[in-house]
Amino acid sequence: MSSARAFHIETIRGKDLRDGKVPAVSRQRARTEATRRKLLAAAEKTFARDGFEAARLEDIAALAGYTRGAFYANFKSKEDIFFALLEHWLSERIAEVNALLAQQETPAKRLRALREHYAQIAKDRRLALLSLEFKLFAIRHPEAHARLRARQRRFRACGGDVVRRIAKTTGHTLPISYTAAATGLGALSNLLLLEHLVDPTTITAQDIRHLLGVFFDAVLGTKSSR
Repeated sequence: MSSARAFHIETIRGKDLRDGKVPAVSRQRARTEATRRKLLAAAEKTFARDGFEAARLEDIAALAGYTRGAFYANFKSKEDIFFALLEHWLSERIAEVNALLAQQETPAKRLRALREHYAQIAKDRRLALLSLEFKLFAIRHPEAHARLRARQRRFRACGGDVVRRIAKTTGHTLPISYTAAATGLGALSNLLLLEHLVDPTTITAQDIRHLLGVFFDAVLGTKSSR
C-alpha cells in the first residue's frame, strides 16, 4: 500500500473517531461476534435437548433467529460448532481451577481446594453427556476423531499442568504422567456421573464424592486432611 493511500485511510479513520462514528469494520466484527454467540447458545440448548447426532442445523439456526446461510457463514458444520462449544466449556473450567488455586495461601490449602473442586465436577451433567456422546460419534468418524484427539491433547496438557504444579508444591511424585493423571480423574468423574444418571439408587451423589476423593488421594499419593 502506498504511503499516500495509507495516510488517506488513517485520515478517514481519524475523522470517524472525531465525529464519534464507529468504523464499518468494527461494526461488522461486532455483528459477527454477536451472531456467533447467539448460535453457540442455541447449539448448547439444542444439543442438550436432542443430543449431538439428532440435533439439526436448521433447529440451531432457527432457535438463534437466523437461517442456515447465517449458520454456514460462521461455522462449517455441526461438528465445528460443537468443537467451539467444547473449547468454551473447557476453557471456563481451566480458568475456574486456576482462579481457585490462586486464592489459596499454602500448598496444603491448594491441594484441599483442588480435591474439593474435583469431587464436585461430576455434577456437570451437560458436559459429561455431550462429551461422551460426541466421543462415541468421533470414534466412528475418522475426521472428527482426529480433530477431537488434537483438541483433547491440548486441554489434557492444561489439566496435566495443574496436577504438575500441585504435585511439585506438595512434594509428591506421581507413578504416571501428569497428563495421564488429569485424564484419569476426569474420565472417572464422567463415568460415575453416567452410572448415577442411569440409576441414582445404585450410586448416590454422596457415593460419587467419596469415590472421587479416594481416587484423587490415590493419584496424588496423599490423604486429605478435611
